[in-house]
Amino acid sequence: MKYKIALLPGDGVGEEVIQQAKKCLEAVEEVFHHEFIFQIGVIGAKAINTYETALPKDTLRICKNSDAILVGTIGNHKFNNNPVAEVRPEHGLIQLRKELGLYANIRPLRIFPSLVDKSPLKADIIKGTDMLIFRELSSGIYYQNKEDATKAQSASDVCKYTEEEISRIAHLAFKAAKNRNNRVTLIDKANVLNSSKLWRKVVRDIAQSYPDVALEYQFVDHAAMKMIAAPNRYDVVLTENMFGDILADESSMISGAVNTLPSASVGEKQALFQPVHGPYTELKDKDLVNPVATILATAMLLEHFRLFEEAMAVREAVDKSIAKGIVTKDLDANSQYGTNHVGDFIANHILGHDDRINMNNENIDLGKSTII
Repeated sequence: MKYKIALLPGDGVGEEVIQQAKKCLEAVEEVFHHEFIFQIGVIGAKAINTYETALPKDTLRICKNSDAILVGTIGNHKFNNNPVAEVRPEHGLIQLRKELGLYANIRPLRIFPSLVDKSPLKADIIKGTDMLIFRELSSGIYYQNKEDATKAQSASDVCKYTEEEISRIAHLAFKAAKNRNNRVTLIDKANVLNSSKLWRKVVRDIAQSYPDVALEYQFVDHAAMKMIAAPNRYDVVLTENMFGDILADESSMISGAVNTLPSASVGEKQALFQPVHGPYTELKDKDLVNPVATILATAMLLEHFRLFEEAMAVREAVDKSIAKGIVTKDLDANSQYGTNHVGDFIANHILGHDDRINMNNENIDLGKSTII
């Protein structure tokens, strides 16, 4: 099969992690006889410095004409120290999500057995944690009517949702749960927020179409505590934009290995994949950054193409790398391996014929995947 993939390295260590992900995609291309056509676009701080916009028209055109988008990292500390900057690197990603109609952010959290000691939580608390967070990405308090404090002595941010906006992401969450452990937890604040009451009504009605999936409700403040106290009790988490923004970042710290966590943002036609971690500008060009999150983002990308065996090959290669201690210093302070060596090991494991990956054909046949 032939697929067009837009590569947006972005800022900081983005180019380095994208290079390692591209190696792995090229290995998949060779082993499984696909053709990946890569096009590179500029976004973020680099785009601002060159084009005075965080999302140039050429980059948007490349993305719209692609089958999927792989992003590196976006951001630069000089903008962090200038809160009144009219154009910020992150605006490029926000605008891209809007232009492509990406309405669901998907964040998996799976604990690698050999990295349990990295978590700030006790091993018996996080053991078996395998959580999938669905965050609504296109509406809510970040996008509705706002009153600027510079124009008055007060300020406001309106949180508004429609049934359609809730329904489309809820269906994604329930479909994912059917291929996992058949549990969905809706997190809201329905005791005080009318928008959350609508979430409960819509999700409750949709749940009737998925009789095998158990639905539970939690208020966001209670969920914030339970996610720390018992993260392994969650399967699929469904929530609105702002709550999801906060809880997804909270969940990323549970593993203690944020540099291994990928994410996806999907819409009706397009999908974008990226690591959870930031640009780490201080590590740029030092061969120190961990490429695993971006490589696992390519596994999610392959699932989006319904290439389930290929995605599993990438994940198995990453598992082998971590189990063997072929990791960067953020995971093992005594490691002598750098970004390129880790990327080479994972790509070579995908290519290897003597140590071929033991695929779970049952899961492949069922299409068990993160992206539905």
